[in-house]
Amino acid sequence: MGTAGVHQTATAFSSAASVYEQTRPDYPPEALGWLGEHLALGPGRRVLDLAAGTGKLTRGLVAQGATVIAVEPVEGMRRILAGAVPGAGVVAGVAQAIPLGTETVDALTVAQAMHWFATVSAVEEMHRVLRPGSRLAVVWNRRVLSDPLQAALQRLMAPRRGTTPTGESGEWRRVLRDAGGSAPWFVPEAQLRAPWSQPIDVEGVAGRVASVSFVAAMAGADRERLLAEVRTEARRYPPPLALRYVAEIFCYRRNG
Repeated sequence: MGTAGVHQTATAFSSAASVYEQTRPDYPPEALGWLGEHLALGPGRRVLDLAAGTGKLTRGLVAQGATVIAVEPVEGMRRILAGAVPGAGVVAGVAQAIPLGTETVDALTVAQAMHWFATVSAVEEMHRVLRPGSRLAVVWNRRVLSDPLQAALQRLMAPRRGTTPTGESGEWRRVLRDAGGSAPWFVPEAQLRAPWSQPIDVEGVAGRVASVSFVAAMAGADRERLLAEVRTEARRYPPPLALRYVAEIFCYRRNG
């Protein structure tokens, strides 16, 4: 782990924060509506968006009337988040030591980040800050690898991943299942899968790859070679380009 409990590769998001904000997808209305219903979002509800990044999900929570506290450890991401989502309270902090009081939030969301802190200590902290009977939502935009362009990007990126954690591993689900032992801290309650597509151009495709943590952490020359390959690949497809995703939400109830 790097400084203040942030995985070393994740610290590269600080330099990639602008391209992350510009090219990472938001979440489709169907997913945001489902999330709002299951978390009972609205005025009077206090929500923690943990590892909020540049606020890709945060803005959708604020739009539903909830009071949102966005906790983000990486300074570059936090700076953009504060400007992009002025309606949220932005706080520095990590999942292993959430800077909020015990039983002080009505709901908790983690978008595109649970793989960075799939540990019992982080799950214990999530359980601590949530009020009894409230809910945790783990949110993903999954790349559809049966899509030819997404598959091509995967072929180019996979050899560079190394040991960087990934949400595809399922380790985060195992930790949520097992944390708390015979009286698990979180109980699965509901799940959504919503296919959708993000319109994009060639430079947007390159930016989407550049926003990946282990790509941002590469040496400059190596990263530029990869992005040149990405642009060449993207130009093989007739415009208008689109990247296919499935928005997935896993909703858990706090036990106890």
